Amino acid sequence: MDTALELGVVELLPMRQGDLDAVLAIECHVCSFPWGRINFTDSMACGYSCWVCRVDNVVVGYFVLMLAVDDAHLLTIGVAESHQRRGLGARLLRQAMVVGLAAGAKTLLLEVRPSNTKALAMYQHFGFGEIGVRRGYYPADGGREDALVLTHPLAEVSV
Repeated sequence: MDTALELGVVELLPMRQGDLDAVLAIECHVCSFPWGRINFTDSMACGYSCWVCRVDNVVVGYFVLMLAVDDAHLLTIGVAESHQRRGLGARLLRQAMVVGLAAGAKTLLLEVRPSNTKALAMYQHFGFGEIGVRRGYYPADGGREDALVLTHPLAEVSV
């Protein structure tokens, strides 16, 4: 099945203030402890690389990437449930990798909940490797949840 044809016109574009309502709606629906508007606004104001995925001009996904000296740190990524399992998360992740590489980063770093099996499967498919665990990193129902720290060398990404 060719999901690209079924999806319509897919665009990856820098996030704008006007995208925030749609981004927040997705974030609140797909994350048990979502970022708030101030997190996204501050990320944009700090110059982080913030992107959206649009399908037929409707925002259906996003990511925020913080660029540091040698690392690009993926802070958040999400795709609306109605558009999951169609390759859009992979497109966003690949775009984050390309942006990081173009900025001179050598690795892409991220944290993920062990309970987020969909995200873990995607990261494993891309060849991310686990380099550590941050104990009690995420808020969770009834306490805290660890974060797996994953990394991927950007030298292996073709632009």
